[in-house]
Amino acid sequence: MKTTFNLDTIIFYVQDVENLKTFYSAIFGFEVVEAFESTWALLSAGDGKIGLHQIGADYLDKSKGAFKFDSNTKIVFNIDQDIHLLRTHLMDQGVEMREVKTFDAYDYWLCDGVDPEGNVFQLKQQK
Repeated sequence: MKTTFNLDTIIFYVQDVENLKTFYSAIFGFEVVEAFESTWALLSAGDGKIGLHQIGADYLDKSKGAFKFDSNTKIVFNIDQDIHLLRTHLMDQGVEMREVKTFDAYDYWLCDGVDPEGNVFQLKQQK
């Protein structure tokens, strides 16, 4: 049996749902389509969605200060505007952004950034 899989939602387990909900809706303009008592938020992100799920109480140690997650996951956003201008705009809003890069024989410009909890995202613009 052949099944087609279409990515619907990526869920981040986060310490502060409200902070990341504000970040992704204010910085990227993603619409909040669902929210529940600061423990869950679902945002529309183009053809997919981003879910923000509060991590379990065992991991919520606010005495250590701002939570930064060390993850091996990166979410990639295709963009249709100038990546250099968008990078500057995001940095002006306080978003941590890395340098724009590309590779030989690769048709895209790439630029990584980090959300307030350390989740890495990448902007991808066709050359």
